[in-house]
Amino acid sequence: MKTYLAKNGEIEREYILFDASEAPVGRLAVRIANALRGKDKPTFTPHVDTGNFVIVINAAKAVFTGKKNENKKYVNFSGYRGGLKERSAEEVREKNPERIIQDAVWGMMPHGRLGRAQFRKLKVYAGSEHPHASQKPIKVTV
Repeated sequence: MKTYLAKNGEIEREYILFDASEAPVGRLAVRIANALRGKDKPTFTPHVDTGNFVIVINAAKAVFTGKKNENKKYVNFSGYRGGLKERSAEEVREKNPERIIQDAVWGMMPHGRLGRAQFRKLKVYAGSEHPHASQKPIKVTV
Protein backbone atom coordinates (compact mmCIF):
# COMPACT_ATOMS: atom_id res chain seq x y z
CA MET A 1 0.00 0.00 0.00
CA LYS A 2 1.33 3.44 -0.86
CA THR A 3 1.11 6.49 1.39
CA TYR A 4 -0.93 9.30 -0.11
CA LEU A 5 0.84 12.66 -0.34
CA ALA A 6 -1.21 15.68 -1.36
CA LYS A 7 0.01 17.91 -4.17
CA ASN A 8 -0.68 21.63 -4.53
CA GLY A 9 -2.92 21.23 -7.60
CA GLU A 10 -5.17 18.60 -5.98
CA ILE A 11 -6.19 20.60 -2.91
CA GLU A 12 -9.75 21.88 -2.65
CA ARG A 13 -10.18 24.69 -0.15
CA GLU A 14 -13.39 25.73 1.54
CA TYR A 15 -14.31 28.71 3.69
CA ILE A 16 -15.15 27.79 7.27
CA LEU A 17 -16.94 30.19 9.63
CA PHE A 18 -16.36 30.06 13.39
CA ASP A 19 -18.52 32.07 15.80
CA ALA A 20 -16.36 32.99 18.79
CA SER A 21 -19.16 34.28 21.01
CA GLU A 22 -19.07 32.61 24.45
CA ALA A 23 -16.36 30.18 23.28
CA PRO A 24 -13.21 29.60 25.36
CA VAL A 25 -10.25 31.12 23.51
CA GLY A 26 -7.94 28.11 23.78
CA ARG A 27 -10.47 25.54 22.63
CA LEU A 28 -11.49 27.76 19.74
CA ALA A 29 -7.85 28.33 18.74
CA VAL A 30 -7.17 24.58 18.54
CA ARG A 31 -10.09 24.06 16.16
CA ILE A 32 -9.05 27.05 14.03
CA ALA A 33 -5.39 25.97 13.85
CA ASN A 34 -6.37 22.44 12.80
CA ALA A 35 -8.64 23.82 10.06
CA LEU A 36 -5.92 26.17 8.80
CA ARG A 37 -3.34 23.38 8.67
CA GLY A 38 -5.74 20.82 7.17
CA LYS A 39 -5.40 18.36 10.06
CA ASP A 40 -9.16 17.83 10.03
CA LYS A 41 -8.99 16.34 6.51
CA PRO A 42 -8.06 12.77 5.59
CA THR A 43 -5.65 14.15 2.96
CA PHE A 44 -3.45 15.96 5.53
CA THR A 45 0.18 16.12 4.49
CA PRO A 46 2.57 17.83 6.95
CA HIS A 47 4.76 19.58 4.37
CA VAL A 48 1.92 20.82 2.10
CA ASP A 49 -0.67 23.50 2.82
CA THR A 50 -3.87 21.42 2.69
CA GLY A 51 -5.92 23.67 4.98
CA ASN A 52 -9.04 25.73 4.49
CA PHE A 53 -9.73 29.44 4.72
CA VAL A 54 -11.06 30.36 8.16
CA ILE A 55 -13.32 33.29 9.10
CA VAL A 56 -13.85 34.11 12.78
CA ILE A 57 -16.67 36.45 13.81
CA ASN A 58 -17.56 37.94 17.21
CA ALA A 59 -13.94 37.83 18.40
CA ALA A 60 -14.76 40.46 21.03
CA LYS A 61 -17.14 38.01 22.72
CA ALA A 62 -14.64 35.16 23.18
CA VAL A 63 -14.09 34.29 26.84
CA PHE A 64 -11.17 33.28 29.02
CA THR A 65 -11.57 30.76 31.82
CA GLY A 66 -10.57 31.60 35.36
CA LYS A 67 -8.87 34.94 36.03
CA LYS A 68 -6.99 35.05 32.74
CA ASN A 69 -8.87 38.20 31.72
CA GLU A 70 -7.04 40.16 34.44
CA ASN A 71 -3.82 38.12 34.82
CA LYS A 72 -2.85 37.22 31.23
CA LYS A 73 -0.28 39.62 29.76
CA TYR A 74 0.31 40.48 26.12
CA VAL A 75 3.88 41.71 25.59
CA ASN A 76 5.25 43.97 22.83
CA PHE A 77 8.93 44.87 22.58
CA SER A 78 10.06 47.52 20.13
CA GLY A 79 13.72 46.55 20.33
CA TYR A 80 14.73 49.79 22.03
CA ARG A 81 15.55 50.42 25.65
CA GLY A 82 12.34 51.06 27.58
CA GLY A 83 10.30 49.71 24.66
CA LEU A 84 8.67 46.83 26.54
CA LYS A 85 4.89 47.20 26.80
CA GLU A 86 2.68 44.84 28.76
CA ARG A 87 -1.09 44.89 28.52
CA SER A 88 -3.68 42.74 30.22
CA ALA A 89 -6.22 40.78 28.20
CA GLU A 90 -8.91 43.30 29.16
CA GLU A 91 -6.92 46.18 27.68
CA VAL A 92 -6.18 44.26 24.49
CA ARG A 93 -9.86 43.35 24.13
CA GLU A 94 -10.86 47.02 24.34
CA LYS A 95 -8.27 48.19 21.82
CA ASN A 96 -7.94 45.28 19.35
CA PRO A 97 -10.15 42.25 20.11
CA GLU A 98 -8.99 40.41 16.98
CA ARG A 99 -5.48 40.11 18.44
CA ILE A 100 -6.62 37.74 21.19
CA ILE A 101 -7.73 35.12 18.68
CA GLN A 102 -4.79 35.74 16.32
CA ASP A 103 -2.17 35.35 19.06
CA ALA A 104 -3.78 32.17 20.38
CA VAL A 105 -3.90 30.60 16.90
CA TRP A 106 -0.38 31.74 15.95
CA GLY A 107 0.99 29.99 19.03
CA MET A 108 -0.43 26.70 17.73
CA MET A 109 0.92 27.02 14.18
CA PRO A 110 4.33 25.94 12.87
CA HIS A 111 6.72 28.93 12.94
CA GLY A 112 8.24 28.64 9.49
CA ARG A 113 7.46 29.52 5.91
CA LEU A 114 4.60 27.01 5.68
CA GLY A 115 3.05 28.13 8.98
CA ARG A 116 3.09 31.78 7.90
CA ALA A 117 1.42 30.88 4.60
CA GLN A 118 -1.27 28.92 6.43
CA PHE A 119 -1.80 31.72 8.97
CA ARG A 120 -2.52 34.21 6.16
CA LYS A 121 -5.73 32.31 5.42
CA LEU A 122 -7.18 33.42 8.79
CA LYS A 123 -9.58 36.39 8.83
CA VAL A 124 -10.79 37.61 12.23
CA TYR A 125 -13.56 40.17 12.81
CA ALA A 126 -14.63 41.71 16.13
CA GLY A 127 -18.32 41.91 15.21
CA SER A 128 -20.75 39.63 13.43
CA GLU A 129 -20.35 41.26 10.00
CA HIS A 130 -17.83 39.91 7.48
CA PRO A 131 -17.26 40.54 3.74
CA HIS A 132 -16.99 36.85 2.79
CA ALA A 133 -20.67 35.99 2.34
CA SER A 134 -20.21 35.36 -1.40
CA GLN A 135 -17.80 32.49 -0.66
CA LYS A 136 -20.64 30.65 1.15
CA PRO A 137 -18.71 29.68 4.31
CA ILE A 138 -19.59 26.51 6.18
CA LYS A 139 -20.60 27.35 9.77
CA VAL A 140 -18.92 25.30 12.50
CA THR A 141 -20.07 25.30 16.11
CA VAL A 142 -17.58 25.10 18.97
